[in-house]
Amino acid sequence: MQMKMCLFVISVLLVFGLPFIMTKVVDSFNKCSQFFFFNKPPVIPGILENSVSRNNNRYKLICQKYEKAYRFATLYDTTNRIPVFSAYKYTGKGVFKRPDMEWMTESELDPPVAEMTVPCLNQAISADYCNNCYELNRGHLFPCCHAADSKTAESTFTLTNVVPQKISFNAGSWKRMEDETKEIMDTCKNNNNKVLAHVLTGAIPGNNKMKEKVNIPSYMWMAFCCYNSTENAWVSQAYWAPNEEEKPKEKTISKKSLQKLQGFLNADFVQNVQLFENNCKLNI
Repeated sequence: MQMKMCLFVISVLLVFGLPFIMTKVVDSFNKCSQFFFFNKPPVIPGILENSVSRNNNRYKLICQKYEKAYRFATLYDTTNRIPVFSAYKYTGKGVFKRPDMEWMTESELDPPVAEMTVPCLNQAISADYCNNCYELNRGHLFPCCHAADSKTAESTFTLTNVVPQKISFNAGSWKRMEDETKEIMDTCKNNNNKVLAHVLTGAIPGNNKMKEKVNIPSYMWMAFCCYNSTENAWVSQAYWAPNEEEKPKEKTISKKSLQKLQGFLNADFVQNVQLFENNCKLNI
């Protein structure tokens, strides 16, 4: 009976459905490889290898397209209904106000449906989140405060780019980390004296779910790789922290090496993860 109801709901396109972003669910990240260091996506054994999903029924590759341009890339877990990571290029923060807009869904993962909880959808919808439920809110992986322009900032407001994040953590140490890395990456410049860094932000699934549907990550992590023209070398930096409540200014997320982050992911997520090609040590 539940399956029949699910098929009925999904088969009906409603006029007042969810706002959606015109993305591309692709077979290979080669179609938007520009967001990865030297055009090479991470290697996550059993999940993502050689730019393709190892389980295409579960892990979906999304080239996030908005206003006729690709803005970033996301590997999305349809079982946990959260992204594994989002990848983007940081080229300096643009001058714009934080967008005030409705959260979007991905039209190629599910057709637009009514704003209700439908258990068989492949993605989270706004009804899965509620104000202050479980002391969680929508935590960006690609934060709009790292966007180069207003349209790219708007493109980050898709539910495939967020995870349930503890509100105090999201507004506390994680926000301070986002601001800190922005200042550091502003010093990374290529040979044309342009700011450029390749960034990956991800989440490790936890043991609990929001509304019995959307996985609440146990940890969140972030890493960037960029060229420092002063040092004439590619440099990297990484951060990770548990997704838990914290008191105001109680905690600071210390910067770590890329190798230490990969060691953490190998122990708590998947073994033999490589986030950047040659661990961000290529010569140019």
